[in-house]
Amino acid sequence: MKSGSRQPLVISKTEARRLAIVRQHLAAPREVADEENLMKVLRSLRYLQLDPVSVVAPSHELVLWSRFGAGAVPLLDDLLWRQRSLFEYWVSCAAIVLTEDYPLHRAFMNAYPPSRIAEWMNANASLREHILQRLQEDEALPTSAFEDLSTVPWKSSGWTADRNVERMLQFLWLGGSVMVTGRAAGQRLWALTEAHLPPETDRAALPMDMAINAAVEHSVRALGVAREADVKQYFFRLESRVPLRSALDRLQNERKVIPVEIDGEASRQTWFVHVDSLQEVDAIRAGNWEGRTTLLSPFDNLISDRDRTERLWGFSFRNEMYVPKAKRQYGYYLLPILHGDQLVGRISPKVDRRRNVLTIEGLYLEPDVRPTEDLYHAVTEQINDLAAFAGAETVEYSSQVPESWLAKLRRA
Repeated sequence: MKSGSRQPLVISKTEARRLAIVRQHLAAPREVADEENLMKVLRSLRYLQLDPVSVVAPSHELVLWSRFGAGAVPLLDDLLWRQRSLFEYWVSCAAIVLTEDYPLHRAFMNAYPPSRIAEWMNANASLREHILQRLQEDEALPTSAFEDLSTVPWKSSGWTADRNVERMLQFLWLGGSVMVTGRAAGQRLWALTEAHLPPETDRAALPMDMAINAAVEHSVRALGVAREADVKQYFFRLESRVPLRSALDRLQNERKVIPVEIDGEASRQTWFVHVDSLQEVDAIRAGNWEGRTTLLSPFDNLISDRDRTERLWGFSFRNEMYVPKAKRQYGYYLLPILHGDQLVGRISPKVDRRRNVLTIEGLYLEPDVRPTEDLYHAVTEQINDLAAFAGAETVEYSSQVPESWLAKLRRA
């Protein structure tokens, strides 16, 4: 397929979904869990979202399990904490990112903090210097190791009010002065960036326009097909003033991305595909595509943008953990079910660690999805694999499952 044409490429919604799934490494077959493949997948995704909720397993571990199975998590820990090929930073969220991308992230670090935060940090220079001095003396210190030497408390209507040490560490982290070097008892351990980064790391920040271009390219590649709004959600959720449209226009003029129309998609916004993905588009059109069934973290990169998920898959999804129990439609913690190129439903799982049981509090298929025998085996196989991954010895189901599956589940 030629990328030089100025006419938008027209693809079907099915092709768009399949391209997104391929770019997210969720098509068949499942990746083999080794260091080379893990880095290949991370270079495609570009980040793994961190989230403190661990009803079954931490989100970033679930993202890897969906793509590799259980074997990738020890490899990730080695790359993150020992080899330091990865580090924790903020993209559209708190995330694990690539150390080779440090010059890109350094550009955004250098643009931090905004004026209100800068004023607060300067007003609390004694706290800032105390933290930096303690980290000069000792590496890998938890938040509790620092005294609150602030003179102006942090004002907030939320949970961060008066959490002055936490706020200062967060702001120093976003500005690139400190990094997370490990975790102990659920607490982040802090170190100076210069002490934590591998010596061979390129520390020079990219010029901001180059950093934006690189981040936009990473996003379009990772998403497969993306609008400007999708790119913003993927890498720039809190950077409202970043000129993404001009970056996309520049990349289009350089023939690195091309405009796309999705047949039957109601949005009038332009979609883009990276030229690196065109061979995959051709392969999908030629029928060289095979889906599989897996369960997705609620923060999986494929579905973290709820609007895009609904546009491409017709799948309405939200985290009900933030919804009062009486108003929940499905359950506290939900994992969508990817089956082929469709999102066919969701499960509400919970690990009872005292009994080593994975409880499926509900298994809900979409209204137009038939509970066939093949789907039953595909979904329950993944649930059993999830149980083993989470350290559960058995799976228990509530009555909130498709009625035609209940007898089978009770005999299993």
